[in-house]
Amino acid sequence: MILLKSILVATDFSEPSGAAVAYGRELARSFGAQLTVFHAAGNAAARAYGSDAFVFIDPGLQSDVENAARARIEALSADERRDGVNASAVVLTSNTPASAIVDYARQAGIDLIVMGTHGRGAVTHLLMGSVAERVVRTAPCPVLTVRHPEREFVLPDTLVAVASA
Repeated sequence: MILLKSILVATDFSEPSGAAVAYGRELARSFGAQLTVFHAAGNAAARAYGSDAFVFIDPGLQSDVENAARARIEALSADERRDGVNASAVVLTSNTPASAIVDYARQAGIDLIVMGTHGRGAVTHLLMGSVAERVVRTAPCPVLTVRHPEREFVLPDTLVAVASA
């Protein structure tokens, strides 16, 4: 028997992440699990480059990035709560999203991580790497990766009701 009490959906607000949210919602609903919608906001200062090793970063830029991410993730969590799922939102700032996801999952005792994958080609993967791949390799729990468009077994509730009638 599989018992899932806590599910984490990692999102970067892309289409594959939207598919992952749909999977996470349905799994949380099916298992009566707590759903955590998680976003690792980039660290604006760590991405800044400039000439002569001097870079001016607006002090409010990082808080603007975090506030925008928090608003989007709160909206996602509110949608899940309206659908009857016990959901919470978490936004952390990190230079490495994969590490942030894995560290949070370990600290919070997450039973399953659900995340989207872009399915990039070999050259892009070689140059950019894959957050999903790093999470799969280092996570303390199983990881379900979802591509967009998702398979047809995640159906809207109305179709489920019609199919079972």
